[in-house]
Amino acid sequence: MFRVTRRYEFAASHRLHAPQLGAEENRRLYGKCNHPYGHGHNYVVEVSARGPLDAATGRAVDTALLDELVARQVLVPFGHCNLNEEIDSFKRVVPTSENLAVEICHRLKENWSAVFPGAWPRLEKIRIAETARNIFEIRADEIE
Repeated sequence: MFRVTRRYEFAASHRLHAPQLGAEENRRLYGKCNHPYGHGHNYVVEVSARGPLDAATGRAVDTALLDELVARQVLVPFGHCNLNEEIDSFKRVVPTSENLAVEICHRLKENWSAVFPGAWPRLEKIRIAETARNIFEIRADEIE
């Protein structure tokens, strides 16, 4: 069994602000990330899939197909946007990097079988580096 990981990048802005909390609580909880005009990141997203080695191709994952899926579901919709304003799910959920990982995982899982119709490969995990020090990871089998 092989794990194949592809790295992608996109820039986006967001504001961490929970509308059900007061202004002071949001400032205390999110600090500088609660700035009223938001702030941006150059996100690095790693998508990992696993599967057995295909005897005919010598590969576990068709990376060109994976690249197309990630571009369509992640890079194009999220790139150079304000996550709070332009991504519907973040109009209801604070766009933390944890929630961004969940949203990316949902989008990939919802469209996975259209691109990879067989039993393999399987989406394994999403890893997001918001900064060099802030890295978030979620396993795909933990998300419904």
